[in-house]
Amino acid sequence: MLDILIIGGGPIGLACALSAQKAGLSYLIVEKGCLVNSLYNYPSTMTFFSTSEKLEIGGIPFVTISNKPNRAEALEYYRRVAFSNHLKVNLFEEVTHIERTDGHYTINTSKAEYQAKNIIVSTGFYDIAVKLNIPGEDLPKVQHYYKDPHYFALQKIVVVGSSNSAIDVALETYRKGAEVTLVIRDAEISHRVKYWVRPDIINRIAEGSIKACFNSSLTEIRGGEVVIQTPEGAITIPNDYVMAMTGYRPNFGFLKKTGIILSEDEKSIPQYNPDTMETNLKGIYLAGVVCGGMDTHLWFIENSRIHADMIVNDIVEKL
Repeated sequence: MLDILIIGGGPIGLACALSAQKAGLSYLIVEKGCLVNSLYNYPSTMTFFSTSEKLEIGGIPFVTISNKPNRAEALEYYRRVAFSNHLKVNLFEEVTHIERTDGHYTINTSKAEYQAKNIIVSTGFYDIAVKLNIPGEDLPKVQHYYKDPHYFALQKIVVVGSSNSAIDVALETYRKGAEVTLVIRDAEISHRVKYWVRPDIINRIAEGSIKACFNSSLTEIRGGEVVIQTPEGAITIPNDYVMAMTGYRPNFGFLKKTGIILSEDEKSIPQYNPDTMETNLKGIYLAGVVCGGMDTHLWFIENSRIHADMIVNDIVEKL
């Protein structure tokens, strides 16, 4: 019988394991993908907004030569944290069912069955893309995830969105020779865009290197073109690829199936005690970005890593 089963092997899941290990509790991390799966799926060229010290977990130093670490450095750091602390992690194993029996939980996965007194859900939000829900979105040319700009050289690209991911895609593909059109539903580039990147995209738009349709929306995707609804009316432009950088959401279906109550508004925020991170289900806790529901800009590694100690402290007090 485990004291804690942790669902999700991202940075916050690892932080929870470190806290459990320090407290002398038995635990296991179960991750449906690779170690820090979400970070692995980030763009290969991504640079974090946060400094390295704000990405540290368990008090373990994250040493870099630059102020803003990149994806490769983050993968190296979290991998070394897991290895050097001998964290118990089962990878490529998905949790399929959770049931409470006789005062504890039975957890079924794609590979095994476990018994645990407590569960920490730290599943992030990067696995499920927010869809456009327009005709043609299921065409192979439409992508919700982005890895590298070279692939789009000499192609006509439509990028949907105006936050960090969309702007990074627009700038990087433009600089590798793509013809880029941004489709933005607001009147300007989001102020959430990294402060050293926002002037760059504004200047590229102003000089005409990157086209931008503000107060606009993509309404249809076809084989060799797309339709954009603009304030002046609908326009059709040639197109090879659509990068729908419209954001991602937590796995609400899994949370509901488990029995965690979600708010009834559009944010679908899970119910939990902010002092202990315990949900409406006794012994099931939330940690990390999943706590924010659709408000995925609320929690980050730097401000949710404290969840690990909050949860473990509450579990220890109840022993």
